[in-house]
Amino acid sequence: MLKNHIEELLIQSLIHLKRDGIIPDTVDVQPQLERTRSVDHGEYATNLAMALAKPAGKPPRELAQAIIDRLPRSRQVERTEIAGPGFVNFFLNHCALTGVVKDALRHGDAFGTQPVHSEERVTVEYVSANPTGPLHVGHGRGAAYGASLSNVLQAAGKNVQREYYVNDNGRQMDILALSVWIRYLELCGEQVRFPDNGYQGEYIYDIARVVRSEDGDKWRFSSHDVLDGLPLDGEAGGDSEAYIDALIAKASELMGHEGYLVFFGASIDAILGDIKDDLREFGVEFDTWFSEAQLEESGAIEHAIERLRANGHLYEKDGATWFRASELGDEKDRVVVRENGKTTYFASDIAYFMNKLERGFGKAMYIFGADHHGYIARLKAAALGLGEDPEKLEILLVQFAVLFRDGKKVQMSTRSGKFITLRELREEVGTDAARFFYVMRSHDQHLDFDLDLAKSRTNENPVYYVQYAHARICSVFRQLEQNDMRHNAAIGEAALDQLTEPRELALMRAINRYPETIEAAARLRSPHLVAHFLGDLATEFHGYYNAHQFLVDDENLRNARLNLVEATRIVLVNGLELLGCSAPEEM
Repeated sequence: MLKNHIEELLIQSLIHLKRDGIIPDTVDVQPQLERTRSVDHGEYATNLAMALAKPAGKPPRELAQAIIDRLPRSRQVERTEIAGPGFVNFFLNHCALTGVVKDALRHGDAFGTQPVHSEERVTVEYVSANPTGPLHVGHGRGAAYGASLSNVLQAAGKNVQREYYVNDNGRQMDILALSVWIRYLELCGEQVRFPDNGYQGEYIYDIARVVRSEDGDKWRFSSHDVLDGLPLDGEAGGDSEAYIDALIAKASELMGHEGYLVFFGASIDAILGDIKDDLREFGVEFDTWFSEAQLEESGAIEHAIERLRANGHLYEKDGATWFRASELGDEKDRVVVRENGKTTYFASDIAYFMNKLERGFGKAMYIFGADHHGYIARLKAAALGLGEDPEKLEILLVQFAVLFRDGKKVQMSTRSGKFITLRELREEVGTDAARFFYVMRSHDQHLDFDLDLAKSRTNENPVYYVQYAHARICSVFRQLEQNDMRHNAAIGEAALDQLTEPRELALMRAINRYPETIEAAARLRSPHLVAHFLGDLATEFHGYYNAHQFLVDDENLRNARLNLVEATRIVLVNGLELLGCSAPEEM
């Protein structure tokens, strides 16, 4: 990257400043280089002189001149100048800009990316929705963000592994299996009041129908037998939680373990299979689907608890085992083993983090919904309790997405089963629009998802605007063939010095920003920077397209312009791919 090149020039200047006694040897200041707001002030600017002023005991502008005097010569830098209180501005040579075009053409789909240069393996866990129902639009934002961030991290040279944690263990799965069994009994003609806190939705009936088609009435029991001895449900003035727990116990009693496994297996197979298909069609793939049940069966949870105990962070109270989380930064202590001897979800979370480290990952990144804010201090405390560096754990919270149609908020309720699924969203607006819209804003900001805008085929639709730029470039090359002309890339490369129009320079500067955008998006965990960059690049191209002819008679100029738009096309494709979007050739 040109930015890296200039940063290296500044580092060399710093070395000479120390050698010449201008600044003390003990000064440890890293050059900070930023893009200028206007090309009138060059391409890049650094505040290095101002950062050195206090330790050097010299005026910033004097230090700025000293920095410039000691910069190594560079073919990429045309000139430097001092601005304001001591900024050093860098102006690039024309050959530096045309060199970016050459790089894009030569590297193709690898342009802007870095080879894996870190031995540290990073695991990114995202979505990880409980397999108790189809994915809804809230899960979609976490999926789009997690997939795009993983792509960006990999493009920036990180060794990335993508993981989905399958919560296939515990009470919620018991409630799911019970919900299917109650619907199954209903299909068999038995009337058992469905628990208020059971899982609603037509998909529960669908699973029940599958079981009945395969096993007939094998697991049918009379409503009298099912309800015998049960407490009152919530509607009758009883305790809804006690009622559903009693139903779960009665199901196990009547069906036995074999019957329970039938409904549990049918539920997890159907829902998890649907989740996998849904995500695959959304362009979201995982390297690993990690099972919570297997975590428990492996003894990892007990292993993690014993490690906490050995480190002196557990105590017994009221028949339960507690983790002294409050002493390690959490707001309160946490139960890891309940009074009944069963481990908690938090105990599984601790074991899962430890398992990630034991599998050789140096960094464990979690992408949670914003309602999981409390998990940050909790898991950081767990890391400390295990004797691990909490910096190995990073939790990113994704804010909620709200759908709007006809200017009105779309009402949803997951408890009642009335929600818009991710599949329904994709069918309405398309995968490309869904993926792009989900990452247009920073993950830590609320997102208003305008369904009407996402479906529109106008320049106001951000993804359409970017894809249309790509389609326009493809149309240029189709016209080239229709006019019986040829694109000679070698001639175009040799003639790049003819690209001097302001819009051509602006487009080359935009292409130059792409590698920097990837680096920043990875460092800040912000793939929305790529979406914004693509919008800016599309704007520069559309302006160029509307202002100039590409298929001119002058062969040198024609090929140079075709090289420039082809480089633009490559960057558009690469950026869209990072966000999980396609680059159509026709719109």
